[in-house]
Amino acid sequence: MPKPIEVPWRSGAATGVGSLPYDDPIEATRVVLGELPDFPHLPELPMRGPGSDMVGRACALLVELGVDLQPSGWRLTAGEGLDQRRARSVLAQDLDALEELTQGYAGPLKLQVTGPWTLAASLERPRGGRVVGDYGARRDVSQSLTEGLAAHIAGVRRRVPGAEVVVQLDEPSLPAVLRGSVPTASGFSRYRPIEESEGTELLRGMIERISAEQALPVVHSCAAGVPFELLRRAGARGLSFDLAMLGEADLEPLATAVEDGVALLVGAVPAVRPEEPPTRAAANGRGPRPAGPPGSNDAEVTRTVQSFWRRMGFAADEAANGAVVTPSCGLAGADPGWARTAMTLARTAAAHLADR
Repeated sequence: MPKPIEVPWRSGAATGVGSLPYDDPIEATRVVLGELPDFPHLPELPMRGPGSDMVGRACALLVELGVDLQPSGWRLTAGEGLDQRRARSVLAQDLDALEELTQGYAGPLKLQVTGPWTLAASLERPRGGRVVGDYGARRDVSQSLTEGLAAHIAGVRRRVPGAEVVVQLDEPSLPAVLRGSVPTASGFSRYRPIEESEGTELLRGMIERISAEQALPVVHSCAAGVPFELLRRAGARGLSFDLAMLGEADLEPLATAVEDGVALLVGAVPAVRPEEPPTRAAANGRGPRPAGPPGSNDAEVTRTVQSFWRRMGFAADEAANGAVVTPSCGLAGADPGWARTAMTLARTAAAHLADR
């Protein structure tokens, strides 16, 4: 039997992953609060330009480490650069919007930040090469990010005093880091794989700090081959993933996590608008109407989550207690209409899980 899962959200909850296809933080925050009122998140708006993307936001949090933006991406520098200041300004604007629109709010509130391994795989060292290829550099970046994240959590609490903070570490590059498939600048070679022990250790340090700040740590990756057992050992209290990317081999470590009291944030709603299936017209030009594309209605999303729960060996009616329904990944690549619809589908499907 699964352990009781101690989380700040109610049974049958839904939330977003992070990014949205908007460039106005007021509009984006208003949409999130409207569609996901019981478990909102701080939107990320990469359409606003450099500094608003996932890596740029993490660079805004770094303490005593400077970065600037080069054609090849973000690079460590001797001091704070213009791009880093811009990233901090953009984050402050997002937080201003959050504070303005959450007056009186009390409940779970999710923040997202690039995890230490994905940031190490994305940042360049001053003289070239990714941070992931240098033992000392990746530890320095992780420690800097950890300190900045702690300050970020405290700042959000001051702005939204009723928030029960959930922190999502985004780690899309973690599987590639562990496999040794992160490409070098030339593209002709790869960085050496990171040992699982070090992968666990670096994540554990950040997760422990999040917990020490009285926030709940979640790790998200919508890649294939997510090392769920490693994340559980590192102390994650929630695992967030794209359900469509799972293989049969992932079911056992996820079931073990549930039995250990870890919540699953199940990405069951398509992150982009599904294509309509072709109609099967009869000879007279009339034929049956298509049922709709996969994932385009809340009943189908509900059944998908229940089926996943049964495949792990649990009763389907227990899914609402252990699963939060989310889009499969960030919604930055969706059109605004589908972004809103995806959040609505997640919320209504989660409500159906609770009803059943």
